[in-house]
Amino acid sequence: MRILVVGGSGLIGAHVVEVLRGRGHRVTTVARTARPGVDHLLDVESASADDLRPLLAGHDGVVLATRADEQRVLPRPIHPLLRRELVDPVVRLLTAARAEGLTRAVLTGSYYTFFDRRHPQWRLADRHVYVRCRREQAAEGRAAAGPQLPVTVLELPFVFGRAGDRLPNWAGPLDRWARSRAPLAVPVGGTATASARSVAEVAADALEQARGEDVPVADENLTWAAMMTRIAHAVGRPRRVGRLPAPAVRAALGCGGLLHALARREAGLNPTHLADLLLTELFVEPTTGRSLEPALRDTFAPTG
Repeated sequence: MRILVVGGSGLIGAHVVEVLRGRGHRVTTVARTARPGVDHLLDVESASADDLRPLLAGHDGVVLATRADEQRVLPRPIHPLLRRELVDPVVRLLTAARAEGLTRAVLTGSYYTFFDRRHPQWRLADRHVYVRCRREQAAEGRAAAGPQLPVTVLELPFVFGRAGDRLPNWAGPLDRWARSRAPLAVPVGGTATASARSVAEVAADALEQARGEDVPVADENLTWAAMMTRIAHAVGRPRRVGRLPAPAVRAALGCGGLLHALARREAGLNPTHLADLLLTELFVEPTTGRSLEPALRDTFAPTG
């Protein structure tokens, strides 16, 4: 197959390109900044369907491997901004892909939509604009694609790994914290995790099978304490990780939500309700069974 990878120079996109080429597929890459291996420069957020059609022509499938920062704090309301970043480009891309006769597509999404389906009583899409936009992205993207272009949405948790100098956007703060002399203390919950390589393998499978499903991806489920313990070991500063009392977590995040409200600002994940997630084990089953350790060491390499 011939596949167009949008965001092909990013952490996940670079791994998708490598896996697809390793399986014998022909790959074309698109990114917004020039890097080695990027075939076309284009900002997909601002590109029209007409801009995209020449890039898609002659391809069998497309992967959109871009990610968004759900923690940014911006003036409210942020829903229009997140839609412009997450929803509108997907609709234009899949509209163009449908017009060019592509037969398969993969989007990188968030595991919060998995939990939104699994636990509707949590009201994640109502409480968190980011989750609402991810749900709109999948629904409106599939509507634009139509029945002849199945769209697989990879629902991704914390993704570990490295592609050149590209790292997860959350890795820097955790790396500095693990290397510091500050005590390590985390909430009692946990999260699913995956490596960028594993995500790429699942993406390639989805393209080859033209699955058109929502696919949660997880290699290992870790409590926050287990994750920070392994990060501390990876950076060469192993030590005990304590547990933060749930009332303290709720109070701190509740204050953050109040400050946002007073300043008329919002984040994609509302801190007022974020404690409910941090104190829950956001685990995905089944896992792939692949070890996270190589990607974790790539993300948090020791110094010196």
